[in-house]
Amino acid sequence: MKLHPKIVVGLNGIIQGGVSVKDFSKVTQINENDSKEILNNFIHNGIGSLKDNFYYFEDGDKLKIAIILLQNGFPLDDISVALDWRDFEGLTAEILSSKNFAVIKNLMLTKPRMEIDVVGIRLGIAILIDCKHWKRYSSSSLTSAVHKQIERTRQYVEKTQGSMAVPVIVTLYQDKIDFIERVPIVPIFQFSSFIDEFYGNIDQMKTIEKD
Repeated sequence: MKLHPKIVVGLNGIIQGGVSVKDFSKVTQINENDSKEILNNFIHNGIGSLKDNFYYFEDGDKLKIAIILLQNGFPLDDISVALDWRDFEGLTAEILSSKNFAVIKNLMLTKPRMEIDVVGIRLGIAILIDCKHWKRYSSSSLTSAVHKQIERTRQYVEKTQGSMAVPVIVTLYQDKIDFIERVPIVPIFQFSSFIDEFYGNIDQMKTIEKD
């Protein structure tokens, strides 16, 4: 992708539904010539679509661009300002769908009340994902997130007949896949390859099923 100097600011103009060059320019405060160049660059790289002079974007498109920028050395702090949790969950769900998983977003459990960001189900196994849109990670905060996700997974299995589930944490940015108490901590830019290898590596992960 050709990286325009103002492309990080342009993330704020990636709006679901149709956006014109003029709208994009107004939202981002980037002049219309540069706005058009940035938008066309997204289209040429398979992000979004163009119809009748309107650019259409989907769930997860903003985060796809953000990941490319991270991998090209743009500052995380600048990029993360333009992202919200919906972008993050949207891309996670989209990756699972593309790999033939049935996907549920924002699944609410009751008694006790708990929300699971994204659930992907395939071949009788559910992957329960907590999306962490954090700029910085400490080992204690990740460990706490893992314990909470294990408990959500236990509750899900308790309430879902015949289920087997794996808790997973997906993060915005870290160098590599890690494990805490056999729960995978997966950077979003490696999530696709993690899913490709998921069934081959499941014996290394914490799995929860009814006794």
